[in-house]
This record gives sequence, structure tokens and C-alpha cells, in this order.
Amino acid sequence: MKQIPRWKRFEVTLESERAYELPVQRVQLRAEFRHEDGSAQLADGFWDGGRIWRIRFSPDRIGRWTFRTHSNDSGLNGRQGSFDCVAYQGSNELYRRGAVRVAASGRHLEHADSIPFFWLADTVWNGPLKATPRDWNFFLRDRAAKRFNAIQFVPTQWVAGAGNADLRVAYVGIDEIRIDPAFYQWLDSRIDAINDFGMLAAPALIWSAPSKPWVRLNPGNTLPEDQILVLARYLVARYGAHHVAWMLAGDGDYRGAEAERWKRIGRAVFEHQRSVVTMHPMGAIWVGEEFKDEPWFGFHGYQSSHYGSDDAMRWITKGPPSTEWRNGPPHPVINLEPCYEAHLDMCGAPANGRRRFDEHAVRRACYWSVLAAPPAGVTYGAHGVWGWELKRQLPMNHFATGTAPTWREGMQLPGSGNMKVLRDFFESMPWWTLEPAPEMLAEQPGAGEARRFISAARSEQENLAVFYVPEGGHLKLKPEWAGRFERGEWIHPETGEAASFYPVEASLQAPAGKDWLLRLSSA
Repeated sequence: MKQIPRWKRFEVTLESERAYELPVQRVQLRAEFRHEDGSAQLADGFWDGGRIWRIRFSPDRIGRWTFRTHSNDSGLNGRQGSFDCVAYQGSNELYRRGAVRVAASGRHLEHADSIPFFWLADTVWNGPLKATPRDWNFFLRDRAAKRFNAIQFVPTQWVAGAGNADLRVAYVGIDEIRIDPAFYQWLDSRIDAINDFGMLAAPALIWSAPSKPWVRLNPGNTLPEDQILVLARYLVARYGAHHVAWMLAGDGDYRGAEAERWKRIGRAVFEHQRSVVTMHPMGAIWVGEEFKDEPWFGFHGYQSSHYGSDDAMRWITKGPPSTEWRNGPPHPVINLEPCYEAHLDMCGAPANGRRRFDEHAVRRACYWSVLAAPPAGVTYGAHGVWGWELKRQLPMNHFATGTAPTWREGMQLPGSGNMKVLRDFFESMPWWTLEPAPEMLAEQPGAGEARRFISAARSEQENLAVFYVPEGGHLKLKPEWAGRFERGEWIHPETGEAASFYPVEASLQAPAGKDWLLRLSSA
């Protein structure tokens, strides 16, 4: 009897009765997997070229599993089999702790064993499309060492990627698309590697940014709805047994009539998926109200954008990310696209006169984002890495972003190392108990200057508080709050070095430097 470790993948290969002209349009294949305790789960199959079809399934409990297939093709219908799910022996957190889901509180993510999961993703939109296996493993090893635990990418052609490095595209056609299985056979090993390095795969299934008339690469605004369904269902069938967090659509405006369209698509695509799902909207657009009641919707994803204006900064600290989390039902809130390091600030003069976001600007946006709502995590991005540039150049169809470094150069930008400090800082305490607490501050410097906004959060038990001070200087607490804490620590957000002090007074002076973290605690 075949043995599969819990939370890894079982795969069965089948052969259809005949070859089809448009197999993904004409054939349906689904399997019911039943555990020995009587519980059952469904998994869709996918075409993998010629007459070959596959079904992938990730067992969530130890014991004997059996399966039976259902299809409109007689060669695929009624196939049966079984396997034994055994305990995983290893250190990979995904396989050891299980699938990532929304916690019962609705405020953060957790593993299947209820251990909280702090989302720290890197943005590598083109990485799986362009990277060689050797380069991809080299990159993932670096990101794992810096404690990233998710990778955001695009699994089709899109406005910044015309295909993969072999010049293949995910599909051709519009009214009836033809999916190329060789394109996804290339992608398989890259997504396998993401999981094997202990990271969630986070694909933006259907990129839907507004396209210029001469750029018709985004499936979200070129394909009719029925073909978007074909493409999205294929991707979910192929990768649903991996450890994934789905972004149904990328970089669009999903409000109004568009919200109704994407609700229909979400219900059809994720009818029996257990992975968490979100949307990735355009910059400074909040779509939580539209999707918060959808059964398939897991967490509020947003993009704070690549603008460095006061209004853009305040959108994080005073806008929807900081207010809408209070409106039920509760969902985790995660900034999926803050400003990218080394990317040009989109505000101000033409491209040759604009500044680039440095690591301080990126840190500031990330800490603001994590602390604007109950902490759940954040995504980092670096110019050169997101487009997987092989030479210094302007990214495809993104000329206003400025000349990008190569992915190897972008990989070493200091902000990525700062993200390790960020995750280490939050995971050094029960971060899931924190909520925004602006009422603790006697003064808010950000009321006058947006860049000086001090983030404040405290635990429900009021025995732990954290602050992000982006420009140094004084932090002034209301006296009644200062008296509740016995000990303080200033933490350097670049190095993680900490300096403790006591007692805790109402007026606290940050050490010299750009920005600081402050943690207050009581016995």
C-alpha cells in the first residue's frame, strides 16, 4: 500500500478514452477522497497533455484513504484506489503543522494545528516564469534564511511577462482558450520548491490590471467570464493540493459591477477548496466591503501603492486598513503590496527626477501596515526581483518604475534583511493578541507630518504594548498608560539589537537613528 506523509501530496495518473481537441473545455474529472472515519473531500483533476490526466490531493489526517473518480469520459470514470496517510517526519513547518487557514478569531492566520502563522511574503511576480531551477533554489534559500514564508507570483502571461523563459504561454485564444500543459510542467517544479523551502505559494490567478490597447496580456480583462473560469479552475485543480494562498485576481478595481463578476467567479472556482483566498486590488483601493461576506473569502488583501505622498502615507495609517477591520465579520488584514525597495516614487517630477524608495521607506510602510489593524503580516517587494530581471533595464510595460537592478542585485537590497528583524520581533511575543491602540498616545506627531506617524498597539490583557516610531524623537504616553508597564525595550529595526530600560515614564526618548521599535511589558 502506498504511503503518503500527512499534508504532502498524493497524485494519481489516468488516461482518457481518447484524445480531445479542447480537453479542458470538454472533459470534467473529479475524485471523491474518503477517509476511514467516513469523512470525504473532493478534488478536481487536470489535463496534462495528450490523453494524460492527473488528480492531486493532500491528506489532512492519518489513516487509510480511498478514492473514486467521476468523469464524462469513460476512461477516466469510476477509477478507484487507496493509500495510507502516515505521520510526516521532518522539519518543514508546512508539512509538520499543516495547511494555513484563518484562525477562529478571524484576525490572523494559523496552521491546521492552531499555531499562529505570521504572513511574511516576498513579491516575485515573474520568478517562477523566468528562473532556472538552480537560480530559483538559490533565491528561495536566501528568502528562507531571511524568514520569508510566502512567495507571491503570477502563473500566466501578464502585462509584465509575455510568457516563460522557454517562450511558452499559459494559454492561447480568447473565446475558447487552449491551455499548454508544458507551460505548467515548467511551473510545477518551481511551486514544488516554494513549498519544500517551507513557504506558501501565493499565486495571483487572474491578473486584471487595466491594459493599454496595445498590451493584451492580462487574462482578467481580455477573457470572457466563462474562460476565466476555465483558466482559474485549471490552476486550482493543478495546485490546490500544494500549500497555497490564492489571490483570485490581481491589480484590478473590484468594486461596483466588477465586484459582482468576481463574486460569481469566486463561488464557482472555490466551491470545495480549503485554502485561504483573497483579492489583490489596485493601489489605495479597499474592496473589503464587497467581499467580506463571501464564503470563499479569507482575508482582506490590499495594496498601499508606490506613492510617497502624505496622502499615500495617511491612507495606511488613517484610511481603510486602519478602520475597516472593525467592521464584521472579522478577517485578517494584510498589505500585499507596499512600496517596493529601489522602485521610483510615483509622485512628483518625471521619472528622471523622482527619488527611489529606500529601506527606511519600505520598513516604515511595512510596520505601519502590520500595526494599522490587528497584526496578521505583510508583503515585501524589491525592484529587480519582482520582475526577475536578468540585466539592468526598465521592466516590461512598467517604464515609470525606473531602471531595475538584476534579480541578484535586488535580492541583496538591505530591506529584505530588515524583514527578518520584523518577523523575529513579532514572533518574540504573542503578536496575535495585539490590537491598534492610538488612545495610549498623549501626542501623535503624525497629525501634522504624515511621515512621523507613531503606530501603537497593545494586548487585550494590557500587559504588552508595541510602538513603531518612524522618525525618532519623543514618544509621549498618557500617564495612566505609562504606569501600567514595568519594563521597556528599544529595538533597532535594521539589526534587531535591543536595549532595555526601566522604569517606564510618560515621556520616552528614542535613541539616535532613523526609526525605532518600542516594546513595553508588565509582569
